Amino acid sequence: MNKADLLQQIIKQLTTDLALLLAAAKSAHAAATHEENIPDNKYATLALEASYVAQGQANRASEIRRALEAYKQLDSRTIATGTVRLGALVELTDEEGATKVVFIGPLEGGLKILHGGREIVVITPASPLGRELLGKAVGDEVESANSEYEILRIT
Repeated sequence: MNKADLLQQIIKQLTTDLALLLAAAKSAHAAATHEENIPDNKYATLALEASYVAQGQANRASEIRRALEAYKQLDSRTIATGTVRLGALVELTDEEGATKVVFIGPLEGGLKILHGGREIVVITPASPLGRELLGKAVGDEVESANSEYEILRIT
């Protein structure tokens, strides 16, 4: 698997997510400030609710912008040290022989990318599995969420 291509896919997905979120925030802001939504009594809260939604979406957009910057600065050409670290692509196998691939990213854990016909899940060093994986090598075993995994490959 090509990590440079994977990073570009992550950046593209985050860019798409940001564009959608900004459009939704703009729509919520328009609803919050529309003249028809001006409250005429204390029970008319549509404008207030729309402003809360707009603020939440703006906060999320800010998080995605930070993630985009972090991924743009991540170097896909880092030389493999033999241990799991930030930017590593790690293939794991569980007790039943099922494999999964995770990418140790700086932010946006939980993001799923289809790359090379396989699903790759982005995890962060702050996640339970990410914490367990950091510093481990091929052949090491880690435990997370009542599952045990063996590290098959690190790139």
